[in-house]
Amino acid sequence: MGSRIEIDRCVCYDVRFETLKCALDERPRTLDEIRSEFGCMDCCGMCRPYIERMLETGETVFHQIILPQDV
Repeated sequence: MGSRIEIDRCVCYDVRFETLKCALDERPRTLDEIRSEFGCMDCCGMCRPYIERMLETGETVFHQIILPQDV
Protein backbone atom coordinates (compact mmCIF):
# COMPACT_ATOMS: atom_id res chain seq x y z
CA MET A 1 0.00 0.00 0.00
CA GLY A 2 1.61 3.27 -1.15
CA SER A 3 1.61 6.47 0.80
CA ARG A 4 -0.13 9.55 -0.57
CA ILE A 5 1.73 12.83 -0.46
CA GLU A 6 0.01 15.94 0.81
CA ILE A 7 1.64 19.29 0.15
CA ASP A 8 -0.24 22.07 1.92
CA ARG A 9 2.27 24.69 3.01
CA CYS A 10 5.47 26.61 2.49
CA VAL A 11 7.83 24.47 4.53
CA CYS A 12 10.42 27.20 5.13
CA TYR A 13 7.95 29.56 6.81
CA ASP A 14 5.26 27.03 7.80
CA VAL A 15 2.57 29.04 6.00
CA ARG A 16 -0.39 26.89 4.97
CA PHE A 17 -1.68 27.54 1.46
CA GLU A 18 -5.21 27.64 2.91
CA THR A 19 -4.19 30.50 5.23
CA LEU A 20 -2.51 32.28 2.35
CA LYS A 21 -5.56 31.86 0.10
CA CYS A 22 -7.88 33.30 2.78
CA ALA A 23 -5.63 36.34 3.09
CA LEU A 24 -5.52 36.74 -0.69
CA ASP A 25 -9.31 36.42 -0.93
CA GLU A 26 -9.58 39.38 1.46
CA ARG A 27 -6.99 41.44 -0.43
CA PRO A 28 -5.29 40.23 -3.61
CA ARG A 29 -1.50 40.53 -3.73
CA THR A 30 1.23 40.11 -6.32
CA LEU A 31 3.85 37.38 -5.95
CA ASP A 32 6.31 40.01 -4.70
CA GLU A 33 3.81 41.20 -2.08
CA ILE A 34 3.22 37.59 -0.97
CA ARG A 35 6.98 37.14 -0.61
CA SER A 36 7.35 40.36 1.40
CA GLU A 37 4.38 39.80 3.68
CA PHE A 38 4.43 36.04 4.27
CA GLY A 39 8.03 35.07 3.46
CA CYS A 40 6.91 32.41 0.99
CA MET A 41 9.13 31.93 -2.07
CA ASP A 42 11.95 33.81 -0.31
CA CYS A 43 14.05 30.92 0.96
CA CYS A 44 14.18 27.70 -1.09
CA GLY A 45 11.41 28.67 -3.53
CA MET A 46 9.89 25.17 -3.64
CA CYS A 47 6.47 26.61 -2.76
CA ARG A 48 6.32 28.96 -5.75
CA PRO A 49 4.77 26.49 -8.25
CA TYR A 50 2.15 25.53 -5.65
CA ILE A 51 1.30 29.16 -4.91
CA GLU A 52 1.04 29.88 -8.63
CA ARG A 53 -1.26 26.86 -9.06
CA MET A 54 -3.29 27.98 -6.03
CA LEU A 55 -3.75 31.40 -7.62
CA GLU A 56 -4.91 29.75 -10.87
CA THR A 57 -7.19 27.06 -9.47
CA GLY A 58 -7.96 27.86 -5.84
CA GLU A 59 -6.48 24.52 -4.71
CA THR A 60 -4.73 24.60 -1.35
CA VAL A 61 -3.71 20.95 -0.94
CA PHE A 62 -1.70 19.15 -3.60
CA HIS A 63 -1.12 15.42 -4.02
CA GLN A 64 1.57 15.60 -6.66
CA ILE A 65 4.93 17.28 -6.98
CA ILE A 66 4.66 20.39 -9.15
CA LEU A 67 7.81 21.62 -10.84
CA PRO A 68 8.22 25.24 -12.00
CA GLN A 69 7.90 24.22 -15.66
CA ASP A 70 4.54 22.53 -14.88
CA VAL A 71 2.81 25.82 -14.01
